[in-house]
Amino acid sequence: MFETVNSKVVKVDVGQAGGVVARSGAMLFYTGQVAFAPHQIPGGGGGMGGGGLMRMAGSMMAGEHQRTMLARGNGVVHYGFAGLEVHVVHMQPGAVMRVEASRLLAQTAGLQASVVSVASSGGGGGGGGGLMGALRGAAAGVATGTGMFTTQLSGQGSAVLLAHGGFLELPVGGANPIVVDPQAFVAAYGNVQTELKSAMGWRDAVGRGAGEAMQLHCHGQGVVYVQASEEKL
Repeated sequence: MFETVNSKVVKVDVGQAGGVVARSGAMLFYTGQVAFAPHQIPGGGGGMGGGGLMRMAGSMMAGEHQRTMLARGNGVVHYGFAGLEVHVVHMQPGAVMRVEASRLLAQTAGLQASVVSVASSGGGGGGGGGLMGALRGAAAGVATGTGMFTTQLSGQGSAVLLAHGGFLELPVGGANPIVVDPQAFVAAYGNVQTELKSAMGWRDAVGRGAGEAMQLHCHGQGVVYVQASEEKL
């Protein structure tokens, strides 16, 4: 499906892939007959009803996902974004990947995508969904400088991740968790649960970077992708 051209560009045969969803502005050039149309990730439209808090959470959700375009037809499209490093992940049936919305370049259209609260990551982080999950996710996002919501992909297909400074692929499954700076976190693949923990008291954290004050503990079975930088994308 996706083929790496160099460290910053991928190409894909749109017809063979069954369509491609990519962030707006990522298409570099294409050959053949390809059509592009706006695409909406389920859960990314901010459609929460109910009272003021629910509407606020919905607005946060709408603001966290990236605008995307759906490419269909018969041709080859080259994708890249802002000179960032790219990494292709081939997903197996039944697998799940959660990725920061700003660090997802593209995915095959057959993957199921949704926007979820960071507080419910992996089902083991204890945040829950709905209003409380959204608000806990908002608090986590403010504390760490990362997004309040994240994109969840599932099914069989391929996705392309973005990173500043290159990728580290860290296996999860040992006796001890992998502890990640939230600003360096890119994605988690497999049965990986994430838990945001304070590394020090709030008084001690004043004047320090978010990664020093908060840490993302990853445990379970799978892979965590980390960028070699704390720079936001």
